[in-house]
Amino acid sequence: MATIERFEDLKVWQEARVLANLTYRISSLSNFQKDFVLRDQVRRAVVSTLSNIAEGFERNSPKEFIHFLSIAKGSAGELRSQLYLALDQHYIDNKQFKDLYENVTTISKMLSGLMTYLQNANLRKKNYQVSEPEALYRKIIIQSAKANNR
Repeated sequence: MATIERFEDLKVWQEARVLANLTYRISSLSNFQKDFVLRDQVRRAVVSTLSNIAEGFERNSPKEFIHFLSIAKGSAGELRSQLYLALDQHYIDNKQFKDLYENVTTISKMLSGLMTYLQNANLRKKNYQVSEPEALYRKIIIQSAKANNR
């Protein structure tokens, strides 16, 4: 398990960054870009997910990190809900919906895994170091893949 010294090294942040870029690209297409309210709301949710991971990490406190990861997870849920509306309005097609939905669901599960790890780890503030729980990430991704194959 590697010690993480920068939020940019967190796999969950990296995945959220990929999702943010994909979301920005898709929300710039066709009629989606003309629906300023939904487009901006979708973008705010994905930016919130990415930014809260970074902000929580930078607080250098396990308790605050967990709090900001929880906010990021809430924003990921908000994005999933908004994707349904974008699909219903025909701003995105089924493949785009599925790709985005799977990505944001994986990120949400990664956030849950990281929060659980931080809650269960015996972390002291003075010696606070973040390590990514590789086994949890693998377990989450495998479970997600199995669920998608059903």
